[in-house]
Amino acid sequence: MSDTVPNHIGFILDGNRRWAKNNNLPTLEGHRRGSKVFEEVALHAFKRGVKNVSGFVFSSENWNRTDEEVGYLMNLVVKAVEDYLDTFHKEGIKIVILGRRNGLRSKVLNAIKKAEETTADNTNGTLGLCFNYGGKEEIVDAVKSIVDSNLTIDKIDIKTLDDNMYYPQMPNVDLLIRTSGEKRLSGFMMWRMAYAELYFSDKYWPDFSSEDLDEAINCYSDRERRFGY
Repeated sequence: MSDTVPNHIGFILDGNRRWAKNNNLPTLEGHRRGSKVFEEVALHAFKRGVKNVSGFVFSSENWNRTDEEVGYLMNLVVKAVEDYLDTFHKEGIKIVILGRRNGLRSKVLNAIKKAEETTADNTNGTLGLCFNYGGKEEIVDAVKSIVDSNLTIDKIDIKTLDDNMYYPQMPNVDLLIRTSGEKRLSGFMMWRMAYAELYFSDKYWPDFSSEDLDEAINCYSDRERRFGY
């Protein structure tokens, strides 16, 4: 077994609601517990030497959930900034938000701004929160940005798309981890996922642990990445 550590791990944090149901708890408690687990697992990833961690926190499709659940998830972002910002900042982790800002409540936008501005100069790692995010929407927004730049067709290539994605400094995903036994990508970072290694866990996200992350990284280390060659 090698000790190769992925540069960028992406997480699809799936199963919060089913975890709550199985434990006879309110749905919202599943999201609260899931938020805490993400903090713990992300910090462990950085300690393992991973430089970039991203999480699918709130998709553009999640607006279709109940008003109560959407409202709770919005408030959870604000609370997460209050509870976890200092921890990531002390660890030297930069926090960036990937997704559309339109439609978000002012207190959510203020929390996002606070997190990004507070950690802007940190260099020990980057935590990307995909919030109000859709993979297709990201590509559409990149195309719109390119059109607005008035580039001629012959000047547009893969790097042009790279440079117009949300937070383009975020590299391609090396390892994608999805929990809850579901085996699909759900539009997560579609542009950056071209050669990602996929790892699926049957555990619901609130039950996922640092030990489970170690197992996923060990599995990644044993794989031979060919990149089409």
